[in-house]
Amino acid sequence: MMKYTINALLLLIAFSVVTAFPSCKEKRGELKKIWYNGSYNRDFKDLNDVHLAEAQRLGIEPVSSREEAEKASKKMEEIETNDYYEIEELKHSIPYLIPQAADLLEDIGKNFQDSLYNLNAPKYKILVTSVTRTVDDVKKLKRRNFNSSVNSAHQYGTTFDVSWARYTKIDEKDTLNIDKDRLKMVLASVLRDLHRQNRCFIKHERKQGCFHITVRDAN
Repeated sequence: MMKYTINALLLLIAFSVVTAFPSCKEKRGELKKIWYNGSYNRDFKDLNDVHLAEAQRLGIEPVSSREEAEKASKKMEEIETNDYYEIEELKHSIPYLIPQAADLLEDIGKNFQDSLYNLNAPKYKILVTSVTRTVDDVKKLKRRNFNSSVNSAHQYGTTFDVSWARYTKIDEKDTLNIDKDRLKMVLASVLRDLHRQNRCFIKHERKQGCFHITVRDAN
């Protein structure tokens, strides 16, 4: 009799555990509608002179070469690929930002993923395509692209570019994919919120396929 009582008790405990914790993996709900109720060109139209003035006010002194950049990097933070964003292979810039800009970049990546979670979408990382440029970098870019500006806000450690055309999916086993146009809508919503909070200036770059972003002093 005691044996049956113990077995029954064990079954009751096992049933209680299963019902209390039905699954270790949370199931994603149905994907919500992704939409951006605005205009990229109208909402993100801060021109170079606006970016440049704030960059000069907050940032470092431009450095002429990669060698000199090592000294300037002591005033900046090195940014690396992490859970929230991926750094593309940088050919014309170095992965350093002043602390305020580094914090802004991480907040963009976090807010982007939070928004995807609230939409029941898979997680993606944003892609950083350009960061801080030396004077030499700017000159080389000018030779390659006549539309690039010699007076670039990228020289001050305050400015970075985030692609709106490419993203990195975190879980490749997830069969649900979100196309780049809808991901751009999510990213634009995040950026518009930060722009309205006076945390940054933003230019929607159509040809370059990126958002050009400069951190602001919100005070």
